[in-house]
Amino acid sequence: MLLKLWAMKESFVRSEKGATAIEYGLIAAGIAVAIAAVVFTFGTELREMFQEAEDKISARESMD
Repeated sequence: MLLKLWAMKESFVRSEKGATAIEYGLIAAGIAVAIAAVVFTFGTELREMFQEAEDKISARESMD
């Protein structure tokens, strides 16, 4: 029984599943920070661009 517990401990210590999950978590966090930075930096310009496009589409539809 002690040998089985020792083998389970060794298996747990050598496992890299947790490290992989942490790496994926860090990558996802980095992507989220990058998206937030882009939205924070260009948010106003993007809103104005989409508003202008909406206005042009609305004006065009009212002409028809």
